[in-house]
Amino acid sequence: MTSNYVSPFIIDEPTREQILTGTSLEDFLENHAKSNPGDGRAVSDILLGLAKCSIQVRETINQGALGSAFAGVKGSTNADGDNQKELDVLADDNFLDAMRSVPVALYGSEEINNPVLLDSEKKYAIAIDPLDGSSNIDTNVSIGTIFGVLPVVGEPAKNPDETFLQPGSAQLAAGFFIYGPQLAFVVSVGNGTHIFVYSARSGAFILAYENIMIPDQTNEFAINASNHRQWSAKQQHYIDELLAGVDGPRGKRFNMRWVGSMVADAYRILIRGGIFMYPGDRRKGYSDGRLRLVYEANPVSMLAEQAGGGAICCNKDGVTRILDIIPTGLHQRIPLAFGSSKEVDCLAGYSKKS
Repeated sequence: MTSNYVSPFIIDEPTREQILTGTSLEDFLENHAKSNPGDGRAVSDILLGLAKCSIQVRETINQGALGSAFAGVKGSTNADGDNQKELDVLADDNFLDAMRSVPVALYGSEEINNPVLLDSEKKYAIAIDPLDGSSNIDTNVSIGTIFGVLPVVGEPAKNPDETFLQPGSAQLAAGFFIYGPQLAFVVSVGNGTHIFVYSARSGAFILAYENIMIPDQTNEFAINASNHRQWSAKQQHYIDELLAGVDGPRGKRFNMRWVGSMVADAYRILIRGGIFMYPGDRRKGYSDGRLRLVYEANPVSMLAEQAGGGAICCNKDGVTRILDIIPTGLHQRIPLAFGSSKEVDCLAGYSKKS
């Protein structure tokens, strides 16, 4: 006898044609290439190469503790002295190999002391954190890859560092991949910030948010509050007034959100607003914060500004727009705050007070 039972767990999935009615990353970048005859084609090829590699990295991450890449700490340190995990090194190797087949001359990575020369005839460079938030690898928290694309300057074979000492305003593109519940690609080529989400069914990144704008006001902030006693008096004063809520001088309630993985915090801020802060503090080695200017702060700052937000450095010398800072080295650290424009301006005001 034929059963008429229909499982409640069977969901009608969209067809490939329905999924692809959205703009694919390939189509978006093809339009960019046609509209920008100078750098457009090369930048588009680089971004596609990064996107394809991110799918491979995501597949490795999805194996979790069952995969060999989750074997733990590798036993060595990266260029900044942080412990490397197997997955850090694997991600770096994958992205380095991916950049060999696109127009990249130089590869500057958190995991490598000095830039790698790939092809001195090419005209572009990648500054990359292959696996941001790697301290969260074992805890199933969203992690990601952050990068910026720069034009090569000088002679890359003789002085590879020179290219990475340009201010963030020189970036031709920037973005990050977030390996979370979705594999998402946040990217800017200088015409706004856009978010693509990977569709495993279609095998393509599909545009989910075009020209996303960060709300200019917020009641959420992201900071590691356990370091409160180590901050400057100005930083403490700003956070204390947020925590005072409706009874304080700000006159409203603020919520704190802190993931400890900058890509996760940045994605949330892009979607619903907020401010992220990683200030310098009094601890040894933390006077300039822990985030790296060239391959973390600069790309995220470009994305924030292209989405209508702000990004600043607050230190003892005052307040500076992140993208105006001239780096002193590939692995330079910088105090960073970014997010909703009016809240970033408010923080800047506290930092300027005598």
